[in-house]
Amino acid sequence: MTEPVKRLFSEATGTPLSLDQAPPGAPNVVVVLLDDVGFGSFSTFGGPITTPACDRVAAQGLRYNQFHTTALCAPTRASLLTGRNHHTVHMGCITEVANSFPGYDSIIPAEAATVAEVLRSNGYTTGMFGKGHLTPRWEVGPAGPFDRWPTGLGFDRFYGFPGAETSQFEPALYDQTTPIEPYVGREDYHLTEDLAEQSINWMQQVKAHRPDRPFFCYFAPGAVHTPLQVPADWLDQFAGQFDEGWDALRQQIFEKQLTLGVIPAGTVNTPRPEEIPSWDEYPDRYKPVARRLMEVFAAFLAHTDAQVGKLIDALETMGEWENTLFVYVTGDNGASAEGTIHGAWSAPSFQNGVHEDPEWLLEHMDDFGTAACECHYNVGWAWAQDAPFQWMKQVASHFGGTRNAMALSWPQRITDAGGLRTQFHHVVDLAPTIYEAAGVKPPEVVNGVKQMPIEGTSMGYSFDEATAVSKRTTQYFEILGNRAIYHEGYIASCFHGRVPWIRMARQPFDGPQEKWELYDITTDFSQSHDLAKEQPERLAEMKELFDAEARRNGVYPLSDPGDRLTADTRPPSPLQGAKQATYTTAHVRMPEGSVIDIKNRSFDLVARLEVDASDVEGVIVCQGGNLNGWTLYLQEGRPVYHYNLFGHQRTTVEASEPLTPGPHEVRVFFDYDGGFGKGGTAHLFVDQELLASERIEATVPVVFSMSGETFDVGVDTGAPVGLYPHLFPCTVTIKDVTITLLDEIDAETQQAITEGVFKAALAAQ
Repeated sequence: MTEPVKRLFSEATGTPLSLDQAPPGAPNVVVVLLDDVGFGSFSTFGGPITTPACDRVAAQGLRYNQFHTTALCAPTRASLLTGRNHHTVHMGCITEVANSFPGYDSIIPAEAATVAEVLRSNGYTTGMFGKGHLTPRWEVGPAGPFDRWPTGLGFDRFYGFPGAETSQFEPALYDQTTPIEPYVGREDYHLTEDLAEQSINWMQQVKAHRPDRPFFCYFAPGAVHTPLQVPADWLDQFAGQFDEGWDALRQQIFEKQLTLGVIPAGTVNTPRPEEIPSWDEYPDRYKPVARRLMEVFAAFLAHTDAQVGKLIDALETMGEWENTLFVYVTGDNGASAEGTIHGAWSAPSFQNGVHEDPEWLLEHMDDFGTAACECHYNVGWAWAQDAPFQWMKQVASHFGGTRNAMALSWPQRITDAGGLRTQFHHVVDLAPTIYEAAGVKPPEVVNGVKQMPIEGTSMGYSFDEATAVSKRTTQYFEILGNRAIYHEGYIASCFHGRVPWIRMARQPFDGPQEKWELYDITTDFSQSHDLAKEQPERLAEMKELFDAEARRNGVYPLSDPGDRLTADTRPPSPLQGAKQATYTTAHVRMPEGSVIDIKNRSFDLVARLEVDASDVEGVIVCQGGNLNGWTLYLQEGRPVYHYNLFGHQRTTVEASEPLTPGPHEVRVFFDYDGGFGKGGTAHLFVDQELLASERIEATVPVVFSMSGETFDVGVDTGAPVGLYPHLFPCTVTIKDVTITLLDEIDAETQQAITEGVFKAALAAQ
């Protein structure tokens, strides 16, 4: 007989609910990952830039001098958060240059759950603050999907930006997946400071709500990636300290590294590549520019470290420092040489393949570090800060691209405070290190999906024994054709031949410019003595091992930055070749890839307005920011079309009379010359009457912005395209804006665009 239903509260017995719990004693985990910093930048590791926060971590914990990244941004981040090699999780390069091959499509598979997802399922609260750079570019937009945004990758809280770079003063930020503009109305705003404040507030909030629950905080500021932008009171902190130039700086770093013992005695300071000019041969006229750019970079890094210090202070105040595993990875790759030989004032300029006249930089030195420009330092400074190693960012064959200093602290667990660790490790090792510290076993199944093996090795064994034998015995490296294989103390290295500051110089694989080298890094810390001719048999074995690891991890097919993608290897486009689109005031913060592309062709833009206000002003529609873009707006009632080319050339087409009350059509017809980045004539109409025309001599060929500037209707978010204030909201009714593309792009121009997109992405890693 069936038991009768217990109808009343008093008749029934409830089943107690319980809160999820982390393993007993599980520590908080804070991972700090900076961007584009060389091994020799931090004072903690012999560098010229004072970094007291990193010093604190090292003094209370450990320094690691053989820790490695992938040589590039997004691949390092994917490996860090999954514990798998970057090709294995489909991040063989950055998201902006994804292709359809599995190792490179930028789609992190469900079989590779992140450390955030695993910790969250084991009683942790998880938060990411800063740079994501893990979302496929075609999914960065209002339509999503959002399962590969940080909130879909295991993070309860995301406050940051999903792409490669953004402004420090006017960032394209998201709170979870909602776009925000916290800088508006704040002259004192700086992104890194904001990220630190948000991280601290979040840690305090989660501990107040669940004191028993540990947190995982991933703090990944955009610093010190270009644009180099620093609060005004920091800008002159390093004035005059780099006057002797990059050759002298590298030697000074090298000598300090030896003194501190962060490199072993007998290490050779490898010579400057012949492609980089010496300081003595660099033109005296432009040395003030170079000095100032390095001063700005140093200030940016010092300011960033100060924000990390705030996190440490907060943990100490909260009483959480002793039981916090604090990992400070000083960079996601080597120092960046993407600023060209002479440096850069406008990042959009070199992202579009246009190297700036050094005279322009000389005339605009006062802009460096401010919101007026997106500057980057000279190649020579990148080489100097990667002392004592060869090369820099992008060059995965040599330690200048992959060797990043790291400090790690856990006062409750680590007893050898201030110790140095020399074991060979890789960024894939951080996830299993965190799992071991937390007492968490990586699950075989996550969300119903069987997981691929963790490829990293926990570094926990090194905490207690300085001389412990390295447990990572093999590790491959590959980025953009530069490749290497480490095995049991030896590394075989092959530089593909393209220097990082020359974007599209195609090089053949196995061509004459490629040469496999062999180094014994047990005795040759800096890869200074090539053993290839002395040990050909070992080199042959190492090359075979690379091939095996490449096959196992999905490295093949190798591709050169100059390779042309075919139709079946290109990533998808959300627009599917649309020729016309209509937008309304609902369309705000639209990424460039989510709107119709007006570059390299004629177009027709028609805005339908209803004027019913006495004060007629504001942005009708715009795209880009203060260093690149276009805008149609109303100034004292008069329609104005403004085209901004790299912040260097500004062209304005404006009506002489204001709009009268009532309905109007404001039209911009751009008659393009044809070709790649060529000029044309912009015609401004009101109600079918031609009111003004102006010649635009050159146009943006590839990308308006790699720093998150967007397409907006009725407002201008981010840095203003035109010479008007932030936002500059429109006071008239905008019924809609329709953009129609008027001609086809020829095959030659289309190929130049395809190659240019790749090139632009490489400049924004």
